[in-house]
Amino acid sequence: MSSSPSSSVVEARKALAHRLVVLRKDAGITAHELSVRCGWHPAKTSRIQSGKQAPSEPDIRAWCAASDAHNQIPDLIAAARAVESMYTEWRQMERNGLRAAQESVLGIYERTRLFRVYASRVMPGMVQTREYTAAVLRSIQRDRVVVDDVDEAVDARVERQQMLFSGRQRFGLLIEEYALRAAVCDRETMAGQLGHLIAVGTRPFVSLGIIPTGCDRLHLPVEDFYMFDEDEVAVELTSGYLRVTQPHEIADYARTFTNLSGMAVRGPEARALITAAITALG
Repeated sequence: MSSSPSSSVVEARKALAHRLVVLRKDAGITAHELSVRCGWHPAKTSRIQSGKQAPSEPDIRAWCAASDAHNQIPDLIAAARAVESMYTEWRQMERNGLRAAQESVLGIYERTRLFRVYASRVMPGMVQTREYTAAVLRSIQRDRVVVDDVDEAVDARVERQQMLFSGRQRFGLLIEEYALRAAVCDRETMAGQLGHLIAVGTRPFVSLGIIPTGCDRLHLPVEDFYMFDEDEVAVELTSGYLRVTQPHEIADYARTFTNLSGMAVRGPEARALITAAITALG
């Protein structure tokens, strides 16, 4: 499994490692004996037991066989897959194209009732116009995705937006002013996107805050993130997609959202910043 800066992933790895250690001890064998039975170097056993190395599915099968715990194999493999899903490199997530990546998050979007989103670089996907989405996804496809299914990926995101803005869910959106002025699209597309943002911000179930650019900030910008109720946070890193599920980490993001929210302007002041960005397009 790829390395990740999240303690959610670290803790989940350690929990899985602990279960494997318990199986070995219940079988009454030493780490060295388990290594011999599995046919690998003792250093590998040490790395797996410490959580430094994630066991593969064949590793889990061999470990359980060596510990005479065949009945534990399905559950442990399911647990290992859950740990693996917490952090996914973009190259893995997008290996079959961008549409699959869009559809992979549909379930949690359908379940969520309160979204809290912080965007420092690009507009949140849920409020993007079709043209802006196409420009963003085309840029991503150009940089790192071999399969070109941008049109299908755009359709998937637009379809998801229809569900999201049915009025059953609430949205707290925080957008850095920088994102109003920097884009990979042309001026006409950006103007349309900014106009759409103004319209979305007037909906009764949307709270839109714009964080002005300038000095004397109380809090620095952070990575873009999406909070799904109190259950999960999705963080878009340069290297991959991170799912945060540890309660104390979710609380950290909630606190960060609150702090950043305190610097945002709303209502007429927010619309003035968006309008100024439209005017600057010329």
